[in-house]
Amino acid sequence: MSLHSVIEYFAVHAPEISVIETPESSATVDLAAQAHGVDPDQIAKTICLKAGDRILLVVTAGTKRLDNRKFKDRFGVKPRMLGSEDVVAMTSHPIGGVCPFGLPDPLPVFCDISLKQHSEVLPAAGATNAAVRIAPDHIAALTGAEWVDVCQ
Repeated sequence: MSLHSVIEYFAVHAPEISVIETPESSATVDLAAQAHGVDPDQIAKTICLKAGDRILLVVTAGTKRLDNRKFKDRFGVKPRMLGSEDVVAMTSHPIGGVCPFGLPDPLPVFCDISLKQHSEVLPAAGATNAAVRIAPDHIAALTGAEWVDVCQ
């Protein structure tokens, strides 16, 4: 179901972008990099977080980690990771397939500046074996994301 919502999202909002399905899993940064033949940092991972009473998505370069201090300075609270059931409830996407596209309801999206070091990144596409190739600025434009600096 989730994969289909992403395919439909791109059909409407960016028909030039095709969802790439692979026979092997791309559920982790390393698996995704292997499946698509790219550097792990070029994988755009999407993290579903709770910031106070707000649920949000942060998209970062694959090898980067959230910096709690930077996050707290930006959002005023320490980030809390959501459990897998809550992530699926909020995004409709399974862990390993979470992305900011094809969501059942809008969520605030923040793109970390770590993505800008690449001309093209590969975020998941709603399934543990699906992704898209997209420019970081295009992710931000499509999702209305705000650029932030919250990674180490």
